[in-house]
Amino acid sequence: MKYVSYVHNGIESYGALYNGAVYPARELSRGAPGSLLEFIIDDAEFDRDAASFANASPIPLSNIKLRAPIPTPRREIICLGKNYADHANEVKVTAPSGGALPSEPVYFGKSALSVIGCGDTIPLHENVTSMLDYECELAVVIGKKCVDIRVEDAYDYVFGYTVLNDVTARDLQTKHGQWYLGKGLAGFCPIGPVIADRREIPFPDRLSIRSRVNGEPRQDANTRSMIFTIPYVISQLSHGFGLYPGDIIATGTPAGVGHGFDPPKNLRRGDTVECEIEGIGVLVNTVGGGADE
Repeated sequence: MKYVSYVHNGIESYGALYNGAVYPARELSRGAPGSLLEFIIDDAEFDRDAASFANASPIPLSNIKLRAPIPTPRREIICLGKNYADHANEVKVTAPSGGALPSEPVYFGKSALSVIGCGDTIPLHENVTSMLDYECELAVVIGKKCVDIRVEDAYDYVFGYTVLNDVTARDLQTKHGQWYLGKGLAGFCPIGPVIADRREIPFPDRLSIRSRVNGEPRQDANTRSMIFTIPYVISQLSHGFGLYPGDIIATGTPAGVGHGFDPPKNLRRGDTVECEIEGIGVLVNTVGGGADE
């Protein structure tokens, strides 16, 4: 099952993407919660029987405006820095770990208010940065409360997976000696277009991950190259920190970001960025101007 949040005829809703159309939640589940986040928190399910879809009234994708699957997360997006060795080597100068490969996961956060959806405009923020970059990442959506869980049980707590673009202002990232501001500006966290539930993605550690800018291939790797695995990260965060339904973990990006080229290939106004992960979909955004574009 693939889940989407959307706007149709001015009304915000969510549902299932099936055979190229969207099936509203209210038609697939009696008493469906009001949002996909509430659906995850309630540990709800849609009826997967083909008859349920046959009796529902789908909405063509062309008639809706996709939103981020969880438009307003309950707390910050939890991110991993330098979780692919090739990316760590291509951006050696960025703080805090310098050029060394991390011996333990490097965590940071992106503001929940920085989230935008597929098709939304990435603000250029020309007043504060001149070095805008992209990072295609697999994101994990937590489905159950995780406290002090074992590594071998971690996947039982996953709701599903989505695509995330960890947009970054490289000059701010370097200037401030940490990553919060350079990665947390408004509109710097495109997510989508769907959440694929964990049954759709049985092997999240074996997925191709790619990005393109204006059709030019940039990143091309596989999630098997992660330094720290998804179960390891979930288990570690469950101890002391705790994870909750709807939490989103961005698992890092492979080599091929703009900052890794010589000279750097910074994003410019009008550029179209595509982030694609096998089995999930393609997250597409265009770079605009101000934060309101």
